[in-house]
Amino acid sequence: MAIEARSGERASRPGGPGELRGMLTLKELEREIREGTIDTIVAAFTDMQGRLMGKRIQGEYFLEEVSSHGVEGCNYLLALDMEMDPVPGYQMANWEKGYGDFGIAPDISTLRRIPWLDSTALVLCDVVSHDGGPVVESPRQVLIAQYERANELGYTPMMSSELEFYLYKESYAEAWSKGYRDLTPTIPYILDYHVLATTMDEPFIQQLRRGMQGAGIPVEFSKGEAWYGQHELNVRYADAVTAADRHTIYKNGVKEIANLNGISASFMAKPSEKDIGSSCHIHMSLVDRDSAKSAFVDGDEETDVFRHYLGGLRKHVRELALFVAPSVNSYKRYATESWAPTSISWGRDNRTCGFRIVGHGQSRRMECRIPGADVNPYLGFAALLAAGIDGIQNAIEPGPELVGNAYAAGEAEPFPSSLREAVDGWEASDFAKRTFGEEVWRHYLNYGRTEQRLFDEVVTDYERVRMFERG
Repeated sequence: MAIEARSGERASRPGGPGELRGMLTLKELEREIREGTIDTIVAAFTDMQGRLMGKRIQGEYFLEEVSSHGVEGCNYLLALDMEMDPVPGYQMANWEKGYGDFGIAPDISTLRRIPWLDSTALVLCDVVSHDGGPVVESPRQVLIAQYERANELGYTPMMSSELEFYLYKESYAEAWSKGYRDLTPTIPYILDYHVLATTMDEPFIQQLRRGMQGAGIPVEFSKGEAWYGQHELNVRYADAVTAADRHTIYKNGVKEIANLNGISASFMAKPSEKDIGSSCHIHMSLVDRDSAKSAFVDGDEETDVFRHYLGGLRKHVRELALFVAPSVNSYKRYATESWAPTSISWGRDNRTCGFRIVGHGQSRRMECRIPGADVNPYLGFAALLAAGIDGIQNAIEPGPELVGNAYAAGEAEPFPSSLREAVDGWEASDFAKRTFGEEVWRHYLNYGRTEQRLFDEVVTDYERVRMFERG
């Protein structure tokens, strides 16, 4: 198998190794391994569920072999459900083909320290086939394909994600033993912007800010969120691929640091019917590669590029819902007056809309408020970028701005209300098949059908409570 490490060949991506504290070049890593300050490198890629999968590699072996030749992993890792069970229906990996290997090729531009793990660095990887070409079904490659489409049009897509999570006093082991029920939030009341409440969780949150900054993920701020024990930490915007990389490392890091502190963190879109959901608001804009300025504005006036990108988002987001809201739980978050949108309307600085226009001048951007914290950032970013590109190419108009309360507006077109509706939309979408390719379309159709089937087979607590005695 021909595996080659990647060295950040997408030259238009800003922010290379060494420019941020925590990022490493190969020469810097070699020195630290020689001096004994780093001895372990995590080489990982992101699976369909957004989890990091990979291997821990001894430092010397990474330098001698893996940095240039990569490693291998079983291809079932892109054909699993959340329980790590092999799932039938995937063409790239199945029992008939023997579940062979694919290559895991390090992208050296992502090499960084992981300060919260002793003597450890991490490198994100691309999944490659036997001939060294990309495995197109892998989430990072799905995004890279859309990123390169934008580049061909002369744009660098810029994105950032606002990722929310809940903190609980129970450790992960304790939460497991309780069946994840009746957990104790670290703060027993709403702490949105609340300085006293967030001070109580500051020993953990400060570790998180310092850890991310030290891992080459530049932090802006942290704040309390809308419910008991709910927090948000924001990182700086970047090109779309770098932003998705940072999102993935940050989300994994929150859980690792929580575990080190004997508490637990959850990124469920809706932890319980009593809780406000956790969102992942995605901010996006396009930079013109020739002028290095935003393509969304001319002075302070919005451009045709801006308007048509927004039009593409509104036209296609429903049929791409599977990439934006990927689980049964995702759709429990969409409720009236819940801070989660129920429609695909757009408005200016209007938090009731699915798309909110914010910022001034060069910072003018679109915020998609639809995804929850369970979104796979590579797939979510790819869906929004693909929709926006189509809007530009076909001059799609966004329709009128919604002024007022989108929850109460009868004309607001609803976002899908269930995973079943999202899967049906994806299956019927010629746009998804054409834009992402039939291999990707078919792969994630099987993913969506599997998620729905597995849920349909489960008897829930809701049914037992209502029917065990009284039914």
